Amino acid sequence: MILEQYYIECLSHASYLIGDEGTGRAIVVDPRRDITDYLADANRHGLTIEGVINTHFHADFVSGHLELLDATGAWIGFGEAAETDYPIRRLRHGEHIVLGEVDVEVLATPGHTWESISLLVRERPQAPPTAVLTGDSLFIGDVGRPDLANLGDGTTTDLARAMYSTLHDTLLRLPDTVTVLPAHGAGSSCGKNLSTELTSTIGEQRRTNPSVQPMSEDAFVALITDGQPAIPAYFADDVTLNKTTRPLLDQHRRIPALAAAGLRTELAAGTQVLDARTPDDFAAGHLTGSVNVGFDGRFAETGGMVADIGARIALITYPGQEQDAAMRLARIGSDHAAGYLNVDAATFPPELTDLVQAAPRTTAAELDRLLAADAVTLIDIRNPGERDVGVILGAVPIPLAQLRTQIGELPTDRPLVVHCAGGWRSSVAASLLRAHGLEHVSDLVGGYNDWAEHRATT
Repeated sequence: MILEQYYIECLSHASYLIGDEGTGRAIVVDPRRDITDYLADANRHGLTIEGVINTHFHADFVSGHLELLDATGAWIGFGEAAETDYPIRRLRHGEHIVLGEVDVEVLATPGHTWESISLLVRERPQAPPTAVLTGDSLFIGDVGRPDLANLGDGTTTDLARAMYSTLHDTLLRLPDTVTVLPAHGAGSSCGKNLSTELTSTIGEQRRTNPSVQPMSEDAFVALITDGQPAIPAYFADDVTLNKTTRPLLDQHRRIPALAAAGLRTELAAGTQVLDARTPDDFAAGHLTGSVNVGFDGRFAETGGMVADIGARIALITYPGQEQDAAMRLARIGSDHAAGYLNVDAATFPPELTDLVQAAPRTTAAELDRLLAADAVTLIDIRNPGERDVGVILGAVPIPLAQLRTQIGELPTDRPLVVHCAGGWRSSVAASLLRAHGLEHVSDLVGGYNDWAEHRATT
């Protein structure tokens, strides 16, 4: 049996290739849009990809089922409740997809969405199961949230109750030795306490996962509906893209370099500039109106928070990162990267000097002085669960994913300071606010963590 996991840190996303070495038949599960890895590995193992299965309608990325259909002619499978505008194979609970000796059993596991399924893998028919691909139902350390995409049929509470049944009546009844292979890991907005581990077992999750411990259904509903990360606005766009026929991703596309004149033209046309350098380099010098979304963080998801899907984007990157940055955006459906300008540290071309400015920043000590003088409005852009570790008194909580929609409600009678946990997201937020015309906005260097350490030593 071939069972390969493909994990990308930027989206905390796992996809899978399952194949039978004897027959050469294979399926791909929860694929991303750039499908070359699946095709290359299938070729290396002598496999033919005959089916592609999505465990549910993904909200945080655009699935590669249409790209795989185009490349291989594979059928596309979803749970029975799925509705699409392209032909699909409806997969029923208890149905077996036989690849040869390798057997894949479909388990209906609603809760994250109504059409959610899991896939139970056996190395041969009637053998004990080896692994279960749980999609966004059972994560390592958590379970899937019930409020992202309910297909307009039922409430979040209904889905949470369905998840309780999925866990206790289906997944936790599997043998303890079964390997758990979820669709997401730590950092994903599809849950709140996901582990950094990429695999586990049913037995280990039964012992250690807080969300599957013995509790009443009502207690479970309260647990998984509280403290979830704010939902990025682009999630709704990606659910729609995953239900409909859409343009295919060019697997070999290359975005062009932009000369200074070309970048000026893009700026004049209203093109959104995303600067993928570190917060420190961005603060030292950046183009007026650009938003800092560091390549070294959750670039794709955060890019979707600050720029609309479909918006025309120009990228500022370190040399060698430009094509990967464009591909990361394409994975969430943001296909309109117009080009890039490479900038090493803060060295912009001389022709753009008049557009370059530094970003104001605030240290923990300076923030304390400003707060004591009631001379600043502090915005806390962490997610609800993050604030459980502590808050800075007087901070206004607005998660980063919701900030763009609330810019018009922010006070402008005093300077704004924005903070997150460690300083990466606050640079995103402060630059976003300045790009939308707010003046006197700075980010807290080192975020809440540095502020808490400063307070502990003073």
